[in-house]
Amino acid sequence: MLNIREALYWEKRTDARVLCTLCPHRCLLSPEESGLCGARKNQEGTLIPLTYGEVSSLALDPIEKKPLRRFHPGSVILSVGSVGCNMNCPYCQNHEIARGIPGQVRTRYMSPESLVEKALSLTGQGNIGLAYTYNEPLIWYEMILDTGRLIREAGMKNVLVTNGFISPEPLEQLLPLVDALNIDLKSFRPEVYRDRLGGGLETVKETIRMAARQCHVEVTTLVVPGMNDDPEEIRQLAAFLGEISPDIPLHLTRFFPRHRMSDGSPTPAGTLNLLVRLAGQYLNHVYPGNI
Repeated sequence: MLNIREALYWEKRTDARVLCTLCPHRCLLSPEESGLCGARKNQEGTLIPLTYGEVSSLALDPIEKKPLRRFHPGSVILSVGSVGCNMNCPYCQNHEIARGIPGQVRTRYMSPESLVEKALSLTGQGNIGLAYTYNEPLIWYEMILDTGRLIREAGMKNVLVTNGFISPEPLEQLLPLVDALNIDLKSFRPEVYRDRLGGGLETVKETIRMAARQCHVEVTTLVVPGMNDDPEEIRQLAAFLGEISPDIPLHLTRFFPRHRMSDGSPTPAGTLNLLVRLAGQYLNHVYPGNI
């Protein structure tokens, strides 16, 4: 790995520890200790982004796969991922990289310049830019800032597919570079975020509010039986989005057994259809996924 720059958003402590302030976990790290995301480490009293430039996944995808249904429909976008995540969802579909340890997951180094060059080389195939996805992109913060500026200078689009769990100040700095986001709103109950997912509902709600003021935003909720499939919860979730804007697209998608929930049952198609109709009372664009 090539740790070629210092992290942003951290504070030095007098006892050689450092405090990472990128997300609300605010990890206080002793020397050689990494944060909950696995991607940021106290290296000799300096916070280092371990995964800067480290690419685990790279593919040209339809924009609808992000999913984005109302942002340049019919186009394709170069999608890139790294390693790590600042949440720990028991059903994660990309857990090999999201819960992987930097240095133990196979990656290749790509500088911001080389990623932009790759994106530009695919414009003949319809590529509109770069989507940061697969694992949690916000913990790749410095890489996205550096690459995103170059993508913008090249006249292309930046897209984030994210859990939305980030502190307001770094989000505010990043948003002017972002053209579209798909944000996972995984539940509308604070205890589910706290006890089962390792995140925070209010933080994600604020990310949606802030992003919707500046960018195109779509929201995805994976409907997990027994966790967030109660109609009243989905009604409240849709009403919240509708208060921001009834034109925010909502993707309600089916759960299928995976990761630590491999013994679960898929979301019944009838349940999903019912929830789509319910959310449609508050939002103009509700899309069922994986029916």
